[in-house]
Amino acid sequence: MGEKNLKISIAHLYPKLLNLYGDIGNIITLKKRCEWRGIDVEFEDINIGDKIQKHDIYFVGGGQDKQQEEVADELYRQKDFLTEERDRNAVFLGICGGYQLFGHYYQPHDKDRLNGISLMDAYTVAGNTRFIGNVTAKTDFLNPETLVGFENHSGLTYLQGDTKPLAVVEVGNGNNGKDGTEGARFKNVFGTYLHGSFLPKNPHFADYMIKLALEKRYNEPVVLPSLDDKLETMTHSSLVGKPY
Repeated sequence: MGEKNLKISIAHLYPKLLNLYGDIGNIITLKKRCEWRGIDVEFEDINIGDKIQKHDIYFVGGGQDKQQEEVADELYRQKDFLTEERDRNAVFLGICGGYQLFGHYYQPHDKDRLNGISLMDAYTVAGNTRFIGNVTAKTDFLNPETLVGFENHSGLTYLQGDTKPLAVVEVGNGNNGKDGTEGARFKNVFGTYLHGSFLPKNPHFADYMIKLALEKRYNEPVVLPSLDDKLETMTHSSLVGKPY
């Protein structure tokens, strides 16, 4: 892209409610990996009652059912705007509860269905078993191909239509413990059950998000400068195949 002074904008949606298991580490990773490359970062926390403005990246973390209920209503009020942003190729990442709300709905055991915002063709129902443990999954679009993290959920997510799995499970349960998939992707929308935090353990995925966001903003191909990722690579590699 030449010598442009690159800029990126990131929105953290509802951090006061959806921020379990160190999910804030995902935001820190995105910001730092931009700053280390000299990319300016504009950042905004979006809380209940705030109108969501245009950004390049939108992040939603995980939370308990009670917090999901509060966020679900708020997100649904802004569904049309977020759908437009998806179709403009903005980048979305949802972790666990946030991921579930990216689909059509989440159906708890004994409560009313929570409406999602249908950014992807998926739905989630409460299961009877809680999946808690390490996960290794393999993608077909990253280098390295593996994603690692820690799952802790009882929701069972099923993908449909043009929504594809983020990865195939090698260790762990993933979306539902049955079909061997983990997470989902549609356009530039990504969801995953991986906590821990997800992006510090998978810096190559963070870079993929940054690249997509810059290409969306500037409408031309982007090649990110390399970083000294020796420590990050060692950390990721040490977790690949870690027993459940």
